[in-house]
Amino acid sequence: MRIMGLDFGSKTVGVAISDALLMTAQGIEIIRRKEENKLRQTLARIEELILEYEVEEIVLGLPKNMNNTEGERVALTMEFKDKLERRTGLPVALWDERLTTVAADKAMMEAGIRREERKEHVDRIAACFILQGYLDRRSNQV
Repeated sequence: MRIMGLDFGSKTVGVAISDALLMTAQGIEIIRRKEENKLRQTLARIEELILEYEVEEIVLGLPKNMNNTEGERVALTMEFKDKLERRTGLPVALWDERLTTVAADKAMMEAGIRREERKEHVDRIAACFILQGYLDRRSNQV
């Protein structure tokens, strides 16, 4: 069994997958969206990855505001969650993603990755942070 982590954005969806022991998250790709309202190809790619990696659960980043309020992005994320559940039949958990993009950017800065190149990786790494946080909490509850 594996768990998939998703960082859902207006133009991209970062994707991470857990290892089979549910201990670590690895970023696998960034799905680029042609238009914000068009999700068919995005959902189809996610389904392909679910089959390829034998995913049984999905964790989706919830983009709350820093003051814990919910804005427009949360509403769009909840719509995406519903579509994911209907299309895949898998449970979709939500994970507070505040500061994951900042943490991903900082990790790449510390690794010496140039600013221009960081944009290419930030969503995949943010998906890793979302999934790793979920996996860590899950292992602490057992």
